[in-house]
Amino acid sequence: MQNLKYYMIALLAFMLWGFFSLALKPISYVPAFDILFYRLVCSFVIIVLFTLLFRRKIFMGDINHFKNLDKADKRKALSLTLTGGLLLGLNWFLFIYVVNQVNVQSASFAYLICPIITTFLAHFILKEKLLKMQWLSIGISLIGCIICFLSNANNLLFSIVVALTYSFYLISQRRNNYFDKFNNLVFQIIIILICSLPYYFINGFSVPAAPSFYGYILIIAVLFTLLPLYMNLYALKGAPASNVGIMLYINPLIAFTLAIFYYKEHINTLQIVSYFLILLSVFIFNYHILTNLTKKRIK
Repeated sequence: MQNLKYYMIALLAFMLWGFFSLALKPISYVPAFDILFYRLVCSFVIIVLFTLLFRRKIFMGDINHFKNLDKADKRKALSLTLTGGLLLGLNWFLFIYVVNQVNVQSASFAYLICPIITTFLAHFILKEKLLKMQWLSIGISLIGCIICFLSNANNLLFSIVVALTYSFYLISQRRNNYFDKFNNLVFQIIIILICSLPYYFINGFSVPAAPSFYGYILIIAVLFTLLPLYMNLYALKGAPASNVGIMLYINPLIAFTLAIFYYKEHINTLQIVSYFLILLSVFIFNYHILTNLTKKRIK
């Protein structure tokens, strides 16, 4: 394959996200909001230093581009970036909470159904067209969710809320073409940090004494936040977004495997059936993309 390195980089990025719980579970004794705070601060310091050292010209180019926009476009750019920051921050907090206080299965299920929910919402919000097979996959996915609801209503609710926050984030950012994608991430991390500060000034936050906590936070900021996000953006330079999108499902599948075999979380027959239906819907939804990839490899 001509652009194999870009596919491999995308594959590695999604594999990293799949192992996120390994860094979150050991610090589950710390409140989710406090973990989010330290993750934000650490990510902020690293991403700002990286931008100043290696991407200064690109960043300043975006600032100058924003200054030259008309008032309507400036308002739109600001609103989309602010909305994206708030949704991303909410998603990060909910994901941390679900992994540490609910279970890893619910977190993995959220990102398993997230792409299909995103496409379903994009059809109505962004007027994107869906194939008949994709509508069929959405119907199968819905049946899987209903079965999961019968198995454990509370866990499904957490999964859907996490999935919806990330889905709305993706939809909002599809129209945010005013900034470089990496710079957009810089702005949004700053927004999340600023918006979270009032909570900490009013309620305070814990200062864990264990040195290992700060080691895990550094790992979360580098290996499970900035590095995979940057690798994902880099992969899109040489690989179509639709092809890279297929790899998103690697993340929840690895997380689900860890939940069952590493964390020894219980799974019943209804949950197995619901996951099978979701995976079937994922395959049907992406069948045309998979066949195109196969044809390209044969050529």
